[in-house]
Amino acid sequence: MTGGNISRRSLIAAGAAAFASRALAQAAPTLPGGPPGPGTVRPPLTGPQVATPEPPLFPPFPVVGSIEKLDDSLSDLIDVNTPVEKILGGFVWVEGPVWVGGKDGYLLCSDTRANKIVKWQMPKKGSTTPPGQTWLQPSGYVGPDHQGWAPNLQEPGTNGMIRARNGLVVADQGNRTVAFIDLKTKKKTQLASGFEGKRFNSPNDAVLHSNGMIYFTDPPFGLNNVFNSPDREMDYTGVFRLNPDNSVTLIDKTIRPNGIGLSPDCTKLYVTDFSGWMVYDVDARGDVSNRRVFVPSSAVSGGDGLKIDNRGNMWTSSRDGISIINPAGKRIGIIRADDRISNCEFGADGYVYMASNHRLLRAKVKVSKIARPGA
Repeated sequence: MTGGNISRRSLIAAGAAAFASRALAQAAPTLPGGPPGPGTVRPPLTGPQVATPEPPLFPPFPVVGSIEKLDDSLSDLIDVNTPVEKILGGFVWVEGPVWVGGKDGYLLCSDTRANKIVKWQMPKKGSTTPPGQTWLQPSGYVGPDHQGWAPNLQEPGTNGMIRARNGLVVADQGNRTVAFIDLKTKKKTQLASGFEGKRFNSPNDAVLHSNGMIYFTDPPFGLNNVFNSPDREMDYTGVFRLNPDNSVTLIDKTIRPNGIGLSPDCTKLYVTDFSGWMVYDVDARGDVSNRRVFVPSSAVSGGDGLKIDNRGNMWTSSRDGISIINPAGKRIGIIRADDRISNCEFGADGYVYMASNHRLLRAKVKVSKIARPGA
């Protein structure tokens, strides 16, 4: 049980439905399992959230989706016949995938509600060792008795994670901070916890600039009752910049942000908003200007996390899957699956990895992750 009389399986099903509801109702923001809109109070959690266990998966992996081509240029990025595979299950709500290492590296992802980071590595031929293992738990909020949850937190774990500063920089929703995790020792160090004397809402996603600056978003999705949480100290949801000296600069306080990304040359900053996707110009100092709509929600709806590939295309969660949008703002393809997809990451092994509710998916691609110093 996760709270009250709601079963774990019911929570997962409700989560997918609630996320779709948020995509359709801009004025009533929701998230998986969260309240349907402002004014609704969610019952407090009564204990840690635990996923329904699933057996480990080995190749050949089950196919759970397909590729839809909307423009011929999609063929340069992904083969329309490539399968969309399920590679790991057993999450409450998976987010923030990040690839570590080279071709033979591994994927880390956040189970935001179970408060842990999970490691997945492609199993060697003939191996019977489960490819998915808990890497760090708790990943976020610890608590006075190491319980790893609190009734005011909807998502006590980490969310977005990036390779930066020669380690891992994470959006630590549970602790409402941006933090650094040493990949060898797994020791966590707080980098920033607020702005102008007020705590962040719950940092959600981040991206690294080539000059070492880190841009991140701060919606209240980690808090119970979200926008109506009494624990909020800021009356806005911001986009911020973490500078190399760990000082914080406010970029924008007038949108409701979620995913975030930078163009390969770092001259464009992309942010998911409830009204669509925004783009800003970024100068050599890392300052932004000229905010404008990149893709409106009337054209593509339900945005969440996003990644920009090495050719400048956006791969972003949308109501119907991962929408692939070229630098001109045209949607040229969709990766479809049989459940909600919230975020993605490019692996050095040639796959795009996708966080999809209680499981991880992947598909072979022809593009790669942007390489930046310290990543």
